[in-house]
Amino acid sequence: MKIGLFTDALADRPLPEILDWLRGAAPQVTRIEIGTGGYSAASHADLPLLLANADERRRWSAMIADRGYSLSALNVSGNPLHPDAEYAARHTAALKDTIRLVALLGVDRVVAMSGCPGAGPGDRTAPHFGAGGWLPDLEKVSAWQWTEIVLPFWTEMAAFAAREYPELLICFELHPGTYVYNTASFGMIRGVGSNLGVNLDPSHFFWQGMDAIEVVKAVGDRIGHSHGKDTLDIPANKALNGMLDGRWPGVPAVMPWNFATVGRGRDVAWWTDFVRTLSAKGFDGTISIEYEDPFVPVRESIVEAARALEVAMTAAGVFRAG
Repeated sequence: MKIGLFTDALADRPLPEILDWLRGAAPQVTRIEIGTGGYSAASHADLPLLLANADERRRWSAMIADRGYSLSALNVSGNPLHPDAEYAARHTAALKDTIRLVALLGVDRVVAMSGCPGAGPGDRTAPHFGAGGWLPDLEKVSAWQWTEIVLPFWTEMAAFAAREYPELLICFELHPGTYVYNTASFGMIRGVGSNLGVNLDPSHFFWQGMDAIEVVKAVGDRIGHSHGKDTLDIPANKALNGMLDGRWPGVPAVMPWNFATVGRGRDVAWWTDFVRTLSAKGFDGTISIEYEDPFVPVRESIVEAARALEVAMTAAGVFRAG
C-alpha cells in the first residue's frame, strides 16, 4: 500500500508549494488525491481548463510527476441528487467532467458520494437523510428515494462511466447524510454496476458505533481507495449527548466526538490491524490522509498521520515506498 494526501487539506496554498513542502516533511507520502468540484474548493485543478487543453494537462501532470508524486484519485464528492435542480446539475456536471478527465489522465479512481435527495416529489429545497423511519413522518422516505432518484441516477451514471473509461472505479465515500453510507446501503447499490466501489474512511464508522474492520471484511472486494482519518471520542460529552449531535461543526471542546489525526483516536496497533485486514481482502492501493482535526494544526497533523500510517503499514508488511 502507499500513503497519499488529499490536498484540500491545504486548499489555500498552490499545489507546487504543497508538494515541495511535503517531499521534505513527510517523505512517506508519494501519492496525491485532488479535488475537482462538488464540495471541494478544487483549488489545485482547473477542471474546465484541464479538460479543454491537452498542453495544460501535460504541464500539470509533469509538475506533479517531476516532484516524485502520482495521482491516486480525483475527488468530486458532492450531492448530485440534491432536490434543488440547479445545485444538482452543478454537482452532476462536475462528476461527469471528472470522469472525462480521469479518462484523459489515465487515473482509474474517482472518489465521490452517492448524494441525498429530498423527502418526496414536491421537495425542492433540502436533502432528507432517511436514516431511520421509526416515526410516521419518516416512514417510506428512504424507499421512495431509492426507487425514484438514487437507483435511476446511478444506473445511468455507472453506464456513462463504463463508456467513458472502462477501467474506472467510482469509489463512494460511505458518509452519513448521503444515501449510501453503510454496509447495507452499499449492498443495495453495488449491483448497479461493477464500476461502483468504496472509498473507505474509517472515521465515519467510529462515531456511528460501527466496526471499521468488519466493514472491510464485508465490502473489501469493492474497496478501491481509502482515507486516513481518525475519530476521537470525548466520553464526558458523549455521556450527555450521545454520538448524534446537531451542533456539528460546533465548539470542539464540547462535542461528543471530533475527527482526529491518525493514531489519536485508535492506536497504531488498531491501524496495523486495519491495514492488514485491507490487504487480506486484496486491497493494495492508497490510504490518503484527509485532514479534519480541530485540535492539531494542519501541517503537524499531516506529518503525524504519515508517520503513524508508515509504522502501521510496515508492521503489517504492506508498506510500499515510492
